Formats: sequence, C-alpha cells, structure tokens
Amino acid sequence: MTIPRQPLLDDAIIALRAPTQAWSRRSGDMGDAPIDGVYHGDIRHVRSLTLACADSAVEWVSVSAESASRVVFGGLLRGLDSPLPDPRVRLLRERTVEDGVFTEALRIVSARDEPLATTIVVELDPDFAALPEVKAGDAAAAAVEVSADAGSVRVSSGDRRFDVSAPGADVETGAAASGTGVRLTWRIDVAPHGETTLTWALAMTDPSLVVAGATSPAPWQRDAVARRGTALEPRLGHWLDRALDDLDALRLTLPGRPDDEFYAAGAPWFFTLFGRDSLWAARLALPLDIRVAASTLRVLARMQGDRTDPDTAQQPGKILHELRAAALEIPSEGVVLPPVYYGSVDSTALWVCLLVDAWRAGMPEAEVRDLLPHLDRALTWLVDHGDADGDGFLDYIDESGRGLANQGWKDSGDSIQWRDGRLARGPIALCEVQAYAYEATMGAAELIERLGHGGGRTPGELRGWAATLRERFAETYWVQTDEGRYPAIALDRDKRPVDSLTSNIGHLIGTGILDPLDEAAVAARLLDPTMSSGYGIRTLSTRARGYWPLSYHGGSVWLHDTAIAAHGLARAGFVGEAREVVDGMLAAADGFGYRVPELHSGDAASQTRVPVPYPAACRPQAWSAAAAIVALQVLER
Repeated sequence: MTIPRQPLLDDAIIALRAPTQAWSRRSGDMGDAPIDGVYHGDIRHVRSLTLACADSAVEWVSVSAESASRVVFGGLLRGLDSPLPDPRVRLLRERTVEDGVFTEALRIVSARDEPLATTIVVELDPDFAALPEVKAGDAAAAAVEVSADAGSVRVSSGDRRFDVSAPGADVETGAAASGTGVRLTWRIDVAPHGETTLTWALAMTDPSLVVAGATSPAPWQRDAVARRGTALEPRLGHWLDRALDDLDALRLTLPGRPDDEFYAAGAPWFFTLFGRDSLWAARLALPLDIRVAASTLRVLARMQGDRTDPDTAQQPGKILHELRAAALEIPSEGVVLPPVYYGSVDSTALWVCLLVDAWRAGMPEAEVRDLLPHLDRALTWLVDHGDADGDGFLDYIDESGRGLANQGWKDSGDSIQWRDGRLARGPIALCEVQAYAYEATMGAAELIERLGHGGGRTPGELRGWAATLRERFAETYWVQTDEGRYPAIALDRDKRPVDSLTSNIGHLIGTGILDPLDEAAVAARLLDPTMSSGYGIRTLSTRARGYWPLSYHGGSVWLHDTAIAAHGLARAGFVGEAREVVDGMLAAADGFGYRVPELHSGDAASQTRVPVPYPAACRPQAWSAAAAIVALQVLER
C-alpha cells in the first residue's frame, strides 16, 4: 500500500505572480512530479504539459529564472543540425506568469546556412484538482468539459475554466490519456540564420477566489536597495535583488480593494491572507515599505473577530489566522479548518506591534487614527480573552477538536516538547507570545498617549498590565539545565515550564520583557553551537532528545525566525552578535541561490559546504524573503 506523501519541491522550477503559479521540471515540462502544474488560487488547472519537436529530441541544457514571474528554458535541436560538432539550432522556451495568465513564447533559432522545416507540438492535460489534495499527495482530477471554437479552446470544471489561445496552431481536443487534453501543433519554416517565434497562452478564471493579484508597482527601487546591500557585502546585494523580486510577486489584495495589499505567505500552499505570516513579512520589510504594512493592518482590521465561536476560534477583537475560499482539510492530522479561521494566539499582539512600528516609521497619522477603534478591540482581546485559563499568561487550546493543536508560529503537532521528547499538553502559553503582548501593550500605551485617544484602556492601565506580565514572566519561565539558564519554550497545562531550548527565545530579545542581563544570557544560548548551525539558528537544540535536522519545527532552521532574533539582538544593543547571526543567514542565502526557502535542515556548516534543503519547503516564502531586509538593517548599523 502506497502512503500519500506531501510533494517534494526543492528541485522544481517555479514562476509566479500571486495568486497564479507554475511548477515544472528543468525542461519546463510538467507531469513527472506530484507538484507539477499550473495553479490559479487553490486549484491546479493544468496537471501536465509537454513540448516536443517532430524531427528532433529536445535536449534541455539551461534554465534561467529571469525574474520571479519569468523563466527561460534553453534546449538544443540536434536532430535538425548539421554534422559539425557545434550545436546550430536552439529552442528557447520563455515562460511568463501573471495574475490568471500563463504564457509561453517558443523561439526556434538557427545558425545553419540552409532553411529548416519542422513541427512543434505542445500538449496539456487539465485536472482542476484542489491544492490541499495536491499537498496531501492524494490529488484527484475533477470532471471537465472541453469545447473548441475558431482556433481557441475552453476547458471548464463547474464555474472554473481556462481558455487556450495559440495563434497559427492547429488545435485538437481530446488528446492525452484523460481524453480531455489539448494538443497544439505548428508547422514552421525557419530561414537560414533566422528564427521563428510561436506563442500560446492560458487565461484562467475562478469566481470563488477570495484574493486577487496586486496591480500597483512595487513600492521600492529594487536596484537601488540591492546596491546598498552590495556596498556592505556582495552576497547581501544578490539576496536583496532576488528577495524583493519575490516579495513583489507575492503581493495580493482582496477583491474590490485593489489599494489594500498584503503578502501571501508563500508558494505553493499559502497564496492567501494569513494573520501571522502577512504581519511578520510586513514588519520585517517595514524599513523599505510602510505602505504595505499599513494596508496589511487595514485588511486584517476589517476581518477582526466580533463574536465568540469555538468552531472558527473567533473571539471579539481577535485577528484572523487564515482566509480560504473553502474549508481546508488535513486528513492525516484530523484537521478541518473553516474558510475564515482565527486559530492563532499571536496574530492579535503582532497586529498591535506592527501598528506601533508603522506609526513610529511614519505611517500617516490619519490612517493610524482610523485604526484606533480596532486597536481598542485588539487590546481588549489581549487583556480579557487571550488568557483562557486565568493564569495571567496568553495561551491557546483548540476547543473545536478539528482545529490546529498548536497555534503559535510553530504550529505542527510535535513542536512543543520537553527535552526528553515528551509532547507538552495544553493549554500552552508560549514564551514569545508573552513578549509580543508585552511589547504590544507598552507600544500601544505610547501611541494612545501621543495621539490623545481615549476610547479604551488608559496608558497607565496598559503599562500596569504589561509590568505585571513582565514580572510574572521573570518568575515563571526561566529554567536551568545542563545547557545553561534560559526561558522555557512554554508553560504547559499544569503551569510547568517546558524545558526545551528553542529558537523561540530569540523572539524575546528587544521586546522589553527581559532585563539586559537576561538578554545577554539568551544571546549566548542562541549563538552556542547547539543552536547556531552556521546557516541560521536551529528551532531546537541538538541536545534535545527530539532533535532531528529535518524535523519541521524540531531542529530545522527557518530564516525568518533567525532574522527575528537578529533584529532583536540589534535593537537590544548586541550588534556584534546580530552580525554573527546575519553572516549565517548570508551563507544560507548563498547556498540556495538567494531564493531562501521556508526552512532548511539544521545540519551544521562545519559538516556540509551548502545548506541541506528541507525538500518539502515552500519557496519563495514572504517572511524568508523579508529576512534579507533585516540583514540590510543589521549590517548598516
């Protein structure tokens, strides 16, 4: 019996412009790997795609990602060549992805003295499979209808459809084993030392989409930012160039709100609005981009919780976790998330933190004032609803029985564990969530004081609540093990500090919840070889029983997580330590060709010359790309 597995992604080629993406092999063809296909929103419209020449095999020799949205595949047609050893006939396949549109330009270039005649064939096969099913490794094709008219083809499944256009091609339907495929055939002549270009395109429509692509230009000068990075460190310039290109392609809006942009979390699974991910990406990118930070705040404010509903984890004032067009099922974990889901313990505090940061960075005061009623409601959630069991700390537990068991950024089922490998039992009170709440309430007190807002709690009340939280945190969270003294990752249901040494403690530095001596102790732990891999900070110490370098949250490295620690170290005055962390980030970025994935292995740089991929990691990922901006901040200090 074959067990369905999540597709591996590390060797696939992607072109994207959210909410559309195309995954292929290095030839540009699709169909040989489970992830392959052309996707729009949460639906894979095309499962397989092949390109062939009737008179020659295509020998693919190059692939160049010219941008996030444009890839050029280079091949040779030696069956059409002369007897001489140098290849003289080339096929260049230029792929471009835009919101709802997939285009290929096929250029046949000849350096021969004789004319050439040949036939080019493109075949594609639809499936309209749901993205969560693809992720689960158990995708099933939907029923489709195919119709042809005057050289164009429409393929549909319910209200979803794509239209194929191919100027100059003979169009045949019913191709491929499914009987619903489309074959495009061009009979071409190429003049001596000439070239011929063929084009074809897919235009995809899905009325169920809850997101739309951004239409405005990116709010930064990418070349100028990359030059700033290059002046400091050449690797940083390369990383910034790729990262800003990816962030541009990951921008989304909500239908009918084209000016309110936010970052999709990442490809391929998360082309939608997330509370935590979109907030962190906007926060890390804030030095270059106040506009998207402000619009992310507005988008999430409009969806702020207004009632108590255990099925959606909604509570008054709570900030959204995830938005989908339909319920998200994860059969292997028994999880069924509703389309609008609030199961995130940290999004609300992070929303407040981003509002304060954006205000300090120059967000227009009128825009800040418009969000003050939402700030009041968010603070009410932090103070009145975030502590489910009344112990004075923000915590979580899934009340529906179908939601996420863990609701911090480490949301896998085994992410909160003791040093001996036992799983902690909830309600869980994560250490970094207390730090976010402290920073949020202290920052909100300053904002309210400066703007003279009197709609909710007073600055004095907020500071008093934060001071109590800080005092109780210092009394409760610290543990002493043979790895030293450090904050526990969390408190479990019995209020015991869960004693694993984890990267979560890096999120505490610079928030104000720790005193300077304790920040120094945390910095030392993070830079210890048990935590620092040389390619970033591990999620779990190598000395924990549950450590495994390819565990999603139990030993891997996430560069956004590392960047948060670097940012905090720099804010707290540990600039040398921050630069040491950034050096590891740059080594990782270099090893991945400057498109940093969602996560990678925790294997040490002393043991491998390049970082080892976590082969199912998303890429590009918004907060991983935004980590490059943190590296720039740190090195410019």
